[in-house]
Amino acid sequence: MRIAAVELLRVRLPLVRPFRTSFDLELDRDALLVRVRTEGGVDGWGECVAPTWPGYSSEYVDACVPLIRDHLLPRVWTVTDAVAAKAAMGPVRGHPMSKAAVETAVLDAQLREEGRPLAAYLGAVRDRVDCGVSVGIPTEDEADPMGSLLAEVGEYVDAGYRRIKLKIQPGWDLDPVARVRERWPAMPLQVDANAAYRRDDLPHLAQLDAYDLLLVEQPLPEDDLIGHARLAQLMRTPVCLDESVVSVAGADTAITLGAAGVINIKPGRVGGYLESIAIHDLCRSAGVPVWCGGMLETGIGRAANLALAALPGFTLPGDTSASDRYYARDITEAFVLHDGRIDVPTGPGIGVEPVGIDALVDWREEHLAP
Repeated sequence: MRIAAVELLRVRLPLVRPFRTSFDLELDRDALLVRVRTEGGVDGWGECVAPTWPGYSSEYVDACVPLIRDHLLPRVWTVTDAVAAKAAMGPVRGHPMSKAAVETAVLDAQLREEGRPLAAYLGAVRDRVDCGVSVGIPTEDEADPMGSLLAEVGEYVDAGYRRIKLKIQPGWDLDPVARVRERWPAMPLQVDANAAYRRDDLPHLAQLDAYDLLLVEQPLPEDDLIGHARLAQLMRTPVCLDESVVSVAGADTAITLGAAGVINIKPGRVGGYLESIAIHDLCRSAGVPVWCGGMLETGIGRAANLALAALPGFTLPGDTSASDRYYARDITEAFVLHDGRIDVPTGPGIGVEPVGIDALVDWREEHLAP
């Protein structure tokens, strides 16, 4: 495989409902896509999951564009596969979401030329994956926040999702969790704080043990591994890390310290699917369950995440929800929930193609190989 051109495209998709977390309120998805075109005329696609502003991490989409254009593309023009692309981008410090987008586009192009599905390349063992869904915090203008929450959860339960995740923050935690657990006592349930709490809140967080949760995700800041380890000693509920884990070494440190009983693997957060495999393998050898998180991906990113979530160590339902959870119209053929599961794409590469994408593109620029 030889790269002939790379195109950067931005598309904006409205969400079917606002999605509020402890750090942001999102009304649409401003997605940066990377298309790698080979000399053989094959297109490979990657999606940069960086949000509009640096709230989840230091990366944001406006900064990813020049980073990819000026620092990553010059390093990958001569690579012939994704392993070489990952190594070539290595000297650029940080910026995992930008690197993941480029690596994925290269990998998709490589596998399409080889006629191999991404799932087979990664080592998938399932052709369908169990799906959970993430439920945001009601917006501040809701007249009946609790009623809105219960109605939304009810929709997803009726749709067949196999796990519910509630976003929480200080002032919106014990009561909504108690109400959801009371209404659905047998539904697998977990919570996600997106680093909204501090060490002084550990006794308060330990009260979540009363609700039979699968896990409590990233309650403390990403750099506070000791705080997470102390919380793990206070709680029966497993502590799961998300933002804290950005590499294999980081995952190993968190596990060794007792800060992570579960790890959420997001390819964008860790720099791509190759690093995701390595973290999966480390966790599996350590007996630590993993699951695949979501970043409001379009069908491009969702397809690749489904392939990853089919690996053997992904024993908990992920956030690989159906397309209609977020979008009235996706940029690929819609992913549909069947009995709480979604089929893993079987075509070459990520197994999906953009549909009618030109009508959705806000901005694009093409770069030719030197």
